[in-house]
Amino acid sequence: MRPSGRAFNELRKIKFEPNVAKHAEGSCMVRCGDTHVLCTASWDETTPPWLRGGGRGWVTAEYGMLPRSTGERMKREAKRGQSGRTQEIQRLIGRSLRAVVDLKALGERQILIDCDVVQADGGTRTAAICGAWVALQECCSWAVAEGVIKTNPITDSVAAISCGLVDGAPALDLDYEEDSNAQADANFVITGKGGLVEIQATAEGDPFTDEQFAALLSLAKEGCVSITAMQNEALG
Repeated sequence: MRPSGRAFNELRKIKFEPNVAKHAEGSCMVRCGDTHVLCTASWDETTPPWLRGGGRGWVTAEYGMLPRSTGERMKREAKRGQSGRTQEIQRLIGRSLRAVVDLKALGERQILIDCDVVQADGGTRTAAICGAWVALQECCSWAVAEGVIKTNPITDSVAAISCGLVDGAPALDLDYEEDSNAQADANFVITGKGGLVEIQATAEGDPFTDEQFAALLSLAKEGCVSITAMQNEALG
């Protein structure tokens, strides 16, 4: 039995709440168990300097954990500087979203995604990706409705989930207690059509086998199918 009492192929309770931020073109509060992330998407009619004149746009992301999102208060990164972990996660979020956006259809403009972890209990990066896609979809729908662009540049959905070996058994959607004690953990980013965007997998002790990795991938695919359905349901 897992510490949470869930079955090994069972997701935490997940809830997507779109349109939670008054001023943002797109927004979503995502709750994955006790991990809560506020995601906003902001439309910007400019592009990064290195993209100007190229006829395509950009989607980028910033990620951060609020001071009391964890058991002890952490200093704001605006004060102490960004950690390597933060930079790695926000780049992951950006790559995950760009994988399902036609940047030429977006035109020479960009969408800025902000993911702020309000409460953390494991899987903050995967929750952020899932919520960010909902916010991105809202933002692009706003742009079409306002006549800013003619067609929605989003080509597919994208979801992410963590898996790991807990007491030697493959487990889906790890919370912090499981993640901190897992023999191996992995994060999977998968599109609605089943394409693999990114896999991050690490052994925390003994190496894991091909068979164990295949089991984790199978769990992740099943989990992402369920999450995709929840994302689409939240968007109506």
